[in-house]
Amino acid sequence: MPPTDVTTLIRTELPRLAGSLRKVGELILEDPAAVTHVSAAELGRRTGTSQATVTRFCRAVGLDSYQHLLIELAQERGRGEVSDWGTAEIGPDISPDDDLERVVQVVGSADLRAVQQTIDRIDLDALERAAQAMARARRIDVYGVGGSGAVAQETETRLFRIGCSVRGWTEVHAATTSAALLTPADVAIGISHSGATRETIEPFELAKERGATTVALTADPRSPLARAAGIRLISSSSQTSFPTGIIGARHSVLVLIDCLYVRVAQLSYQRASASLALTDHIAGQHAVKSRRAR
Repeated sequence: MPPTDVTTLIRTELPRLAGSLRKVGELILEDPAAVTHVSAAELGRRTGTSQATVTRFCRAVGLDSYQHLLIELAQERGRGEVSDWGTAEIGPDISPDDDLERVVQVVGSADLRAVQQTIDRIDLDALERAAQAMARARRIDVYGVGGSGAVAQETETRLFRIGCSVRGWTEVHAATTSAALLTPADVAIGISHSGATRETIEPFELAKERGATTVALTADPRSPLARAAGIRLISSSSQTSFPTGIIGARHSVLVLIDCLYVRVAQLSYQRASASLALTDHIAGQHAVKSRRAR
C-alpha cells in the first residue's frame, strides 16, 4: 500500500464495518502501538471475537494479512517519531480545558499530517491522465456540495484564470442539467470527502453516461463516487477527539487541485500564459491605496 497511515485507512473503512469487524478496528485505533505487540489470537480475545475475525478485518480494509497490519502500524509509528508533525509528540486529543496554544498545535499538526499523507499517496499516473484530459477538454464541469462545493468553486476560479472553459456546480438540478449536455470531449470532476454524497454522484454518473472523462476527488477509494470514476485521486484527513469534524480535509483536496492546476497550465502553456497576461493587472487595479499619515 502507499506510504500513508494505516490508521487513516482504518478510520475510512470503519463506518462500513459492522459487528465484530468494527470492534477490531475500534480497538486498533484506540491504541495502535499496543497492537503491534500482540498476536492475532490475542487481539481477537481482547475484542471478544476470534483470530479468524481479525484476519477477516485485515482483508476487509485492504490488507493482505495480520502481519501486513503489524508492519504498517510499525512503519506509521516510525514516521511519527521522526516527523515534526507526527502524533507521537502532539497527539490528537483536545479537551474543553485545553489552552489555545494546545488547540493550535493539535489542529496545525492534523492539517499538516493530512496534507503530507495526501502527497504521499498521489497516483502520478492518475494525476497525469486527469490533467491531460482537462488541458484538452472542450468544457470542464466540477460538482460538489457543502464544504466540497466551496472547493468546486475554488477549482473553477483557478482553472478559469488559465483559459479553461470551466464551471463549478453546487446545486444538484443545475449540475445534472449541465451533465446531460456533456460530450466525450468534456471532463467532469466530482468532489466529495466521503464519496457518498448523492447530490454529487447523480450528475457525475450522468456525465459518465454521456461519455465525459470522469475524475473523482475523494478520501475513500472504495466509495460510490470513486467506483463511478474513470480516474481517482485520493485525499486524506485527520481526526481529533474534539467534535470539530474532519480536520485537514479541505487542505488536502486543495493540494490535489493545485497539482492539477499547475499541470494543466504546463500542458496548455501558451493559452495559460496568454490568459494570465490579460488578467494579471486586475487585482492590482482594485487594490485600495493607503494614504500616508500627515
